[in-house]
Amino acid sequence: MTDNPLLRLAGLAADWHDRPFDAAVTAAVRNATLDWFATTLPGTQRAPASLMAAADLGVGSGGGRAICYVDGYQTSPRRAAFLNGTASHTVEFDDIYRDGGYHPGSPTIAAALAVAQDRGLSREAFDRAVIGGYEAGCRLASALQPGHYEYWHITGTVGTIGAAVAGAMLLGQGRDGIAHAIAIATSFAGGHQQNLQGQSMVKAMHSGHAADAGLLAAYAAAAGATGALDSLHGPLGYAMATGAGTGNWDLAFEGAGDWTPISRMTVKLHGCCGHIFPALDGLAALMARHGIKPDQIATIHVEGYGATKTICDRPDPQSAQEARFSLQYCLAAQMILGSVRLAAMEPEALGDPRIRALMPMITVSRAEDLAAEYPRRRMARLQVRLTDGRTIDHFQPTRHGDPDDPASRTERIAKFHELAGPVLAPGEADRLRRIILESDELPGTLTPAPEAREKHEDLTT
Repeated sequence: MTDNPLLRLAGLAADWHDRPFDAAVTAAVRNATLDWFATTLPGTQRAPASLMAAADLGVGSGGGRAICYVDGYQTSPRRAAFLNGTASHTVEFDDIYRDGGYHPGSPTIAAALAVAQDRGLSREAFDRAVIGGYEAGCRLASALQPGHYEYWHITGTVGTIGAAVAGAMLLGQGRDGIAHAIAIATSFAGGHQQNLQGQSMVKAMHSGHAADAGLLAAYAAAAGATGALDSLHGPLGYAMATGAGTGNWDLAFEGAGDWTPISRMTVKLHGCCGHIFPALDGLAALMARHGIKPDQIATIHVEGYGATKTICDRPDPQSAQEARFSLQYCLAAQMILGSVRLAAMEPEALGDPRIRALMPMITVSRAEDLAAEYPRRRMARLQVRLTDGRTIDHFQPTRHGDPDDPASRTERIAKFHELAGPVLAPGEADRLRRIILESDELPGTLTPAPEAREKHEDLTT
């Protein structure tokens, strides 16, 4: 273990204040930003972000230049970070750091964008803060897995630290200030697994809270407040308190200085929990290879790693939130609708009798050999029994969109236009895409589609 992992994380992040970029890192941070807007904009029109935007959050709507994409206000950085971070985690399309089981973009970019917009900072400063926030947060997530994830929602917890690092960098802090922001954030970081169950709306708010609480830690550190610099690894520290023991710091710092986590992200191409992806990809491959139609299927059994069973075995989901975490629903929806995208979570699909008829045929179990490879490998084993008596087996060794089977540029851009396009006025999605991918301009105010504008007006009256 490094002598002090907190200081090392802070140092790695601080290096990005002036470390030269190569083309791969530049592309990675721009792709991450594009993906953040893709997943955030549809979330702005849904609960809980829409509910929270209309509520009194105790931080006011004015007094800042950060843009809240939920209601269109220029607002305080913390309010923008909370609402945008919540919206970004709602439709389950946000990026994943596979080795940490962590969604860094939702809280980190929400926090960084709010501070950069409020302070009129450059695109380069924003990009560097995002890279630094991913560097610290993703490596910390790897150190805490898998024990932490048993009871804690790692995007809500580690996301607070990622947001704190990005915020501290944009507030001009060097290694020591970033270190104190991390230390302070460890006492603000929360979000437990029970609120991922049932019809709770809290999961998305975990990301919003992480963005907001991370900024609070960053502002506190910038003001001179200090935290315990052994708060991650000490005997009463964050790793020990949240089920990770002393932490796997050797794994966390593997390749530090040689590669940065933002260059190894997973792009989500299904609108559901990532633990379902290997089964979705495997079932699609199996059905295409053998020419199988849904009405030929008698049963499907999926063997997965631990979270496939504990989080995604939900035979009878009653809401869109539950359906996104139901392996039974998502596999059935893919067979009937052809994909698990936004339409699969609309009321018409949730009640579709064709989907509901397939769900009881689908079961899931934990396979110890697959569980042993988690989180670095996300695999599934499928057995499909057909109505004619045949049985077909399929092993899925990866997820499409992971670093070892990456999404193409065409797929990333198509995802952005599919998700963001309906929320924006005609031509606005093209303009935003060009700003993010081709210019040195910081993304700012957007023009919503007419129906989205009406929702914004309803929220502000």
